[in-house]
This record gives sequence, structure tokens and C-alpha cells, in this order.
Amino acid sequence: MRSNHLLVVAALLLSAGCTATKKNESKEPTIATLGTKPVSIEEFRYVYEKNNSGNEDAYTRQSVSEYLNLYTNFKLKVLEAEGKGLDTTTAFRRELEGYKEQLAQPYLTEKSVTDKLVKEAYERMQQEVNASHILISLAPDAAPEDTLAAYNRTMDLRRSALAGEDFGKLAQQNSQDPSAADNKGDLGYFTALQMVYPFEDAAFRTAVGDISMPVRTRFGYHLIKVNDKRQAKGEVRVAHIMVRATPGIPKADSLAAKQRVDAIYKRVQRKENWEKLAEEFSEDANSANNSGELPWFGTGRMIPSFEDAAFNLQNTGDVAQPVLTPYGWHIIKLLEKRGLPAYEDMEQNLRNRIAKDSRSELNKTAFMKRIKAENSFTENAEAKATAMSKASNELLQANWTYDEADKDLEQTLFTIQGKPYTIGDFWKYAKETQQPRATSSAAHAMNLLYEAYVDKSLVEYEKANLEKKHPDYRMLVQEYHDGILLFQMMDEKVWSKAVEDSVGLKAYFAQNREKYTWGPRVQAIIISAANKELLQKAQEQLSERRYPVSFAKLTDILFEQNKPTLTQEGTAKLNELAELLKSNESLTVDINGHTDAREASASKTLAAERADKSKAYLIAQGVPSDQLSTNTLGATNQAGPDNSETGRRRNRRVSFVLYTTERSALADNLNAQSNNPLGVQISEKKFQKGDNKALDMVAWEKGTYNVQQNGREYLIIIEEVLEPGYKELDEVRGLAISDYQNYLEQQWVDQLRQKYPVTVRQEEVDKLIKQ
Repeated sequence: MRSNHLLVVAALLLSAGCTATKKNESKEPTIATLGTKPVSIEEFRYVYEKNNSGNEDAYTRQSVSEYLNLYTNFKLKVLEAEGKGLDTTTAFRRELEGYKEQLAQPYLTEKSVTDKLVKEAYERMQQEVNASHILISLAPDAAPEDTLAAYNRTMDLRRSALAGEDFGKLAQQNSQDPSAADNKGDLGYFTALQMVYPFEDAAFRTAVGDISMPVRTRFGYHLIKVNDKRQAKGEVRVAHIMVRATPGIPKADSLAAKQRVDAIYKRVQRKENWEKLAEEFSEDANSANNSGELPWFGTGRMIPSFEDAAFNLQNTGDVAQPVLTPYGWHIIKLLEKRGLPAYEDMEQNLRNRIAKDSRSELNKTAFMKRIKAENSFTENAEAKATAMSKASNELLQANWTYDEADKDLEQTLFTIQGKPYTIGDFWKYAKETQQPRATSSAAHAMNLLYEAYVDKSLVEYEKANLEKKHPDYRMLVQEYHDGILLFQMMDEKVWSKAVEDSVGLKAYFAQNREKYTWGPRVQAIIISAANKELLQKAQEQLSERRYPVSFAKLTDILFEQNKPTLTQEGTAKLNELAELLKSNESLTVDINGHTDAREASASKTLAAERADKSKAYLIAQGVPSDQLSTNTLGATNQAGPDNSETGRRRNRRVSFVLYTTERSALADNLNAQSNNPLGVQISEKKFQKGDNKALDMVAWEKGTYNVQQNGREYLIIIEEVLEPGYKELDEVRGLAISDYQNYLEQQWVDQLRQKYPVTVRQEEVDKLIKQ
């Protein structure tokens, strides 16, 4: 339970409907009083409607009264936990704060902006843009003068392009994107969520053939020329076989790679097995063992030449001629194509991606603007100027500090809902969070810290007041508050106690034995077979009770010539066998002694000594002797395929055959022989009525019966008919513990109702009932 704390709390909240408000104001009408603590009608109505509004009988007298009783029991447990001070511990507060942080996130965003961005992204994903760009690099926190210089340079390049200069050459000569030297700024086709948002937005808003105004991203300023727009191609799934040939390799190696891929392609064309070719020849280690298969991808996710070849394939199974990329040669096989899924199917995924995307900055900006207005943010310009004036170059090296006796520390820098934030508060924040800055000015660095401090202060104030602004958030926090306390109390009073209190459990079981009884039962063997032939084979072998097993591979123990002495390796293998036999009493093993015909004492005596030596060692390790039997197989002159000494030595050994008395092994053997995993199934146990439909078809008397059920053949052997009787605790421990928990909980609730008398105001209950 403890390992799934959050899940358990959530389940408790759902089953109990435990939503609550903070301490009720005395003016609020109450529906019940627990001791001296009131439960408001507003609180209960919220809880009840949240958990019952969809039920047909939601507002009947019975439904409301039953739910009020459940809710009262829940609140009594929480009240007891609070009385014990469990809500004041460090562990409780830490856990609740963690939940509050999670619950607060939806309230610290601008939902309308997110909704708009999600829909916009989906619409854009139906289109693909081909664009080129020129980048003038600029740090995100660059000083204003550096920002202006970069902007002006970008504008100069735009004017040159508009005057007719080749955009590709301008990119090659001026762009600070390293790839521009080779691709002349060409980015190929892309769609939504593949570029940073400001770049994507400008590209989608710019007409084909036009050049955008300078676009600022975290990389710097971009000029974007839109070359083409087309309908999205969707996604494709392919497999490939790759032969490495990276740029710059020697000409001879490049030629060899081309010859190699052409040879593989010819074998593909001859319809040789693709999976085997990929596994044997592909040099993409990540996909070769998976038939060369790659994950789904869309436009802009792969090297353009690879992407074009993949999307140009039309039919499943089509294979493209070898295509060259910077990684090498690829033979590409089409596995599947699909279009853009419906909006409903993609919405949640898009929301998750947008939360991590640069679009989230738009949401943050809108959110900050709103809470500034809602919380009456007011800035003191004079105090801000004073605070900014203390910026110095030490700030750029993260060594800035201030005089803690400065007379300006107490000046109010800004207020949030009238709460003052002083210059001293800001300077303390600046000192603690300053970082070295290579390209900036002291004034700009101080201003960035100020903006970050304002944002942080606004968000913290908003979080601290969410419960006042949003009743539903307040209710959720109280749910988790009460749920954590409920979990702790239930664990102490009910769950752990029922498991650990073995004396109490036994006493409860003894007092309630009538609840735990067997009806009529039979001890029976039921064999189900796919056909009569398999059933007959199973029946013939049923009485043997010694069936070979295959789940453990027992390797032979090798001996030196003319010696029965165990080697270190042989001892280790016998130790493994001993552990296996001791862990499963149903297992037995035949120990077979062998000799090599060339051994001086090549006789059954040496073979027997080896088998006996192995048996004695196993017995010494604690294996019962009745699980062991020995056989002497004597000499053999077989030397092995290479006629080597190693081959002959394999005959100087002890071999093993493992058996079990469990009839499931009989079924496994027959199923393996028939190549049908469901050919035979065997059940052997005590059955009650209803446990097995085939068994219910025959008279419950000792004997053997044949029946047919659902196209299968059944052999039923009833060995004993058992009279009704009491169950033992070990037979129903899980059920008994569950019942004991319910008993303990009811006892506890009765005690709580005595400690905190419950008074219900029936007139308030009646107001919830709808005739």
C-alpha cells in the first residue's frame, strides 16, 4: 500500500467522495456536527454532486442519507487524525506541498491561449513549408545595443535579397548557421512543432516566394524565404538496410560500399528473405536485429534524400533503389503509410508537446499579464531606478554584492495587492541567483534579474492565494489533505493491524467460522483434450506419476580417464542440481554412469562408481535419497565427430534425466509432441460446484466419466466425494483478512461516533432531496 500512496489516496477519495472546504465559517448553515465541528451544507452539496450527479437516483432520500452516513464516517476519521496532530508533522506537510504543486499547475497557465495554440498546431500539421533561412546569432540575454546591431545587419541582408541578390549565396556567405556553408540555408520541408515557435509562425505566415522580416528566436535573428507550401504527406513507416559510407572516406572504400549495397539490392530484388538480409548485412546496429524497421516519421524528421525516397514509395512492400545520405547507402522498404489522425486523437499529445515547446512562452506572457492586472501590481519607478543604479561589472562575473546597511533597503520597489516588496528583497534575490554573463552589460544583467524577480514574486503570490481565488482548487487541496490523513489512520487502525495481528485474526475467524464453509466438493482429476487420440494417450500415461521434464537443462559431469573423482566443475553442477531438487519435492532424477571403452577398467564398475559418487554427494547436500536413483550404462567407444580426445572424454561422464510427479508435465510433454500448446490440459484438485462446467455435467460419485464440452474431449476421474465442512484459515486467509479489516473499521467508527457525537440537521438534508 505504501508504495502506491497516491493511487490509494485517489481511490479513497473517489470511494468516499471526500472533498471538503477549509474550516467552516460560523455563518454557513450546517448539515451535520461531529462533536463540536460543523460540516457545512455547501461542503456536502459540492461533494455529493461531484460524485453522484450522474446517477438516476442521485437525489432520493435513501441516496442522500446513505451518502451522508459514508461522508460522516470519513470526516470522523480525519477529525481523529487531526486530533492526534498528524497534520502537523514535517512528513505530512512535505507530502501535501508536493500534491499542491501538482494541483496548482492548471491554474498557473492561460488555458484559452493553450487551447488556441493546440488548434493552431493541428491546423498547421496539415501543411508543410519549404524554406531557407539566414541566421545572425545573438544570445537570448544580449544587451540592447547588441540586439540592435544584429537586427540592423539582418535588415541589410533582407534589402540585398529583395534587390535581387541570390538568397542561397547570401546565406552561404553570411549565415551563422554552420550548415549553411553546405545547404545554402535550405531547411527542406517542415511542419508544425518541428521548429522553434517564432520561426514556425513566421514561415507559415509568409507567402511563397516572399522573405520575412527579421524573426527573433533564442538563436538570434532569422531571415526566412518561403520556397514552397504543400499538403502534408502524413507519416510513413519503413525498414532499411544500410551500408556505411560517410563523406570524405577514401575513394576505394566509397566504391566498395556502393558495390556492396548494389549486391544486396539484387538479392532483395530476387525476393530473398528481407529479415535475414537486414540482420546479416545492415550496418545500422539499432535496427538490424529488428528487420531494419524504423519508427513512424513525418516530414522534416529524416535526411531529405532518405525522406523523399521513403515517401515516394507507393505500395506496402515496395523497395526503393539504394539512396545515399551522409550516413551511407540505404535500401528502403515501405511497411505502412498513414495520414494525420483526427484532432480528438491527437489533442492530448499536442497539449503535452506544447507544454514543452517554445510556444509555452506565449502562454507564460499572457498569464503574467493577467495576474499583474488581477493582483494590482504597482511599481515604484523611483525605487526601481535606485535599485538599478547599484549594478556594477561584478554582476557579469557573478561576484556582485550590496551593503546590508544601505538606507535604501527598506524602500518599496513594487506591491502586489498592497503587499510591499522592497529593494532589499530584490537585491537579496539578485545576489543569490546571479550568473556569469559573457555578452551583456551590468545594467542589462540587473534588469533581467529584476524582471525574473517580478515574475517569481507574482507567481508565488498567485500560488499562495489560489485557494481564495478558486473554490474548486481549494476543494481539491482539502481532498488531498484529508486523503493523506485518512490513509495514515486506516493503515494504523485497519490495514496493517489486520495483517499483523495474527492473534486477533485467529480469534475473529474462530468466532465467525460459519461464514467460511465448504459446500459439497470432490477430489478429482480432469483431463481436457483437443481430440480423442490425445485424451487416450493422456489416460494411458496418467498412472505412471513419473514424467520427464524439460524446464531445467541438466548438463553432464565429465571425469578424467580411469577415475571416479569429482572435479571442481562437476561439484559446482551437482550443487546447482541439489538446490533444484531441494526446492521441489516432486522432482526425482536418474543418475546414469558412463565409461569410455578405452579406459583400463572400462567396465560397469567404474560407471557405477561415478553414479554412486554423484548420488552420495547430492545426499550430503541434503537431497533425500528417495529423489535419487542410479543406473549403470557402461562403456561406449564413440569418439565424437572429430575422433578427438575431447570427444572420447564426453563418454567418461555421469548424465541425468529429470522427472516430476506433477501431472502438468504430462500435459506439457503431450502438447510438445502434438505441437499444440492447448492440446491437453490437466487439473487435479478439490472442486466445488461451478468450478468446472464439464465436471458439473456428471454425477458427483466416485468413478470415471467421459464427456464432451465446447468441442473438447474430457476424462473426469472423481477420486473422493467430500462432505460439506469448515474451511481452515490458511485456505481463506485473504478473504478472512479482508473481513477482519471491515470488522476493525466498523469497531473504530463506532468508537469515533461515541467520542464525537454526530448530529444531523434533517431539514438541511430534505433540501437536497428532489421529488
